[in-house]
Amino acid sequence: MSGHSHWATIRRKKGAADAKRGQVFTRLAREIVMAAREGGGDPESNVRLQMAIERARAQNMPKDNIERAIKRGTGDSKEGNTLEQIYYEGYVGQGVACMIEVVTDNRNRAVAEIRHLLTRGGGNMAEAGSVSWQFSRAAYFAFPAAGHDPDAIFELAVEAGANDVTFDDEEIEIIAPVEAYKTISDRLRDAKIHPDEAGLRMMPNQEIELPVEGTLQVMRTIENLEDLDDVQNVFTNLRVTQEAMTALESD
Repeated sequence: MSGHSHWATIRRKKGAADAKRGQVFTRLAREIVMAAREGGGDPESNVRLQMAIERARAQNMPKDNIERAIKRGTGDSKEGNTLEQIYYEGYVGQGVACMIEVVTDNRNRAVAEIRHLLTRGGGNMAEAGSVSWQFSRAAYFAFPAAGHDPDAIFELAVEAGANDVTFDDEEIEIIAPVEAYKTISDRLRDAKIHPDEAGLRMMPNQEIELPVEGTLQVMRTIENLEDLDDVQNVFTNLRVTQEAMTALESD
């Protein structure tokens, strides 16, 4: 499992991720807004919206909140300020590159908060294009390994266009070209598999490995960034070793 995904799993287990329900709903609503704006308000024909709605329902987000977010995305409602999706590039410290996905109604606030946290962690923001070349956009799916036949999952994923399928004792990850996203989504749904994570991600072309203490420092900065209301995702090229994972779990 990739280090970031495993860290996200650890945080969910510890109850540290998105501890405030209001923060969860804000983030999910923004995801629905952007999905509806990009592909329309019909989840049957908009896979990104369909997945966003499923994640919202899994968090018990009220139906009215979901419907308001869809209408805001399609322009049928003028509620709230205009949202924009932006990717910021930089380094989170220790030479680790990052791509930060932001959905915000206040670009100046978002930039100021991100710059402050990166600087505090020993990193910095970077010019557009100076970091993004180290990443490639890909379709990504992750779900618990329990109850699934690895051979069957591998066959399903590869036939649907996946580039890579990884397994460990806890989770299965599928990585595929962006254009295979809908096909894999449909195959998983037909197989009654509901991913914990499903979407388009920035995957590092090469990963770097740090000593345990350096990894912990970087992961704390990533956690602080992920806790910002405007930040949807933080993607890095950090490879988390098993030793660092053990330290993270007991941190």
